[in-house]
Amino acid sequence: MVRRKDIDGSESVPCFYGKELRWKREAAGLTLQQLVEGSFYGLSHLSEIERGQRRMPHDLAEHVDRVLKTDGFFARCCEDVRKAKRAGRASYFQQILDVERTAEYVEEWCPALIPGLLQTEEYARAVVRATHPLEPQDKTDAKVYGRLARAELFHTEHRRPEYWVILHESLLRQPILPPLGMAEQLNQIAELAHQHLVTPQILPGNSGAHPLRGSSAVTYLDFPEAPPLVYTESEYSGETIEGPAPVKLYRRSYDRLRAAALPPATSLTMIEDAAKDYRNGKHQS
Repeated sequence: MVRRKDIDGSESVPCFYGKELRWKREAAGLTLQQLVEGSFYGLSHLSEIERGQRRMPHDLAEHVDRVLKTDGFFARCCEDVRKAKRAGRASYFQQILDVERTAEYVEEWCPALIPGLLQTEEYARAVVRATHPLEPQDKTDAKVYGRLARAELFHTEHRRPEYWVILHESLLRQPILPPLGMAEQLNQIAELAHQHLVTPQILPGNSGAHPLRGSSAVTYLDFPEAPPLVYTESEYSGETIEGPAPVKLYRRSYDRLRAAALPPATSLTMIEDAAKDYRNGKHQS
C-alpha cells in the first residue's frame, strides 16, 4: 500500500488551506469524488487544491462549505489564499500562474509585448527593468527567473497544454533589444513552433479595425475539468474573468481575431525572416 504524502501546512498559505480542506473532508467521511459531485469541477482539480498546488475558485469553495457544513469557512478564506504572494510574481497574476499548467488550451493575444511564456532572459529583463526602473537588482532577478521558469510548461509531457499566440506585427518591427537580442528572441519563438509546442500567428499592422483592438494582453484558458476563464493584463494590474457571459464574448472575439491574422505557416516564415534581418543588420521598421 502506497503511503499518502503528508501536507506541510507551514509551507505556504495554499498548503495550509489545502491541509484544512483534506482534514475536514476526511472527518466527514467523504472521498474526493464524493465532495466534488454536484460542482462543475473534477476530482483532480480538488486533489491539487488539497496539496496546495492550486487555488480554490470561489464557487467551488461555496460548494465545499455546503457539503461539509463548514459555515462559509472556505469561501471566506479562499480570497486570502488567492492573494498569497510568491517571490517575484505580482499577486494579481497568481491565479493564472496556478492554473495554466493544468489547462488544456492556452490562447493569448499580445499587442504590445512578446508574452512571458516565450520571452528570452534578455527580453524579460528589459521588460521588467523598464516597468520597475528603480527596484533593487535582486527583485528584478526574482521576477526574471520566475518568468523564465514558467516555460517549463512546454517541456512537461504530462498535461502540456496546446498553446496558441497571436502577435501584432509591430512586435517584429519595433525592437526593444539590440539586433542580436531581437534575433535570439524571435528564433526562440520559431524553434518552439518547429517543435510543435506553440502555434504563433501574426496580425498584420495594416489590418485596420479588428476584434480586441482596444484590449491589452488577453489570455484565454480552457480546462478539462473546470470552466474556462480569461485573464487580461496591463502594465501594473491584471484581472481574472470567470463569468460565463463575458468569457464567451472574449472567446468569440479571439476566434474572429485569429481569422484576421495570417496563417500559422506564413506567420512562422515572417518571424524567421525578421530574425534573419536582425542578425544580418538588415532590419527596417
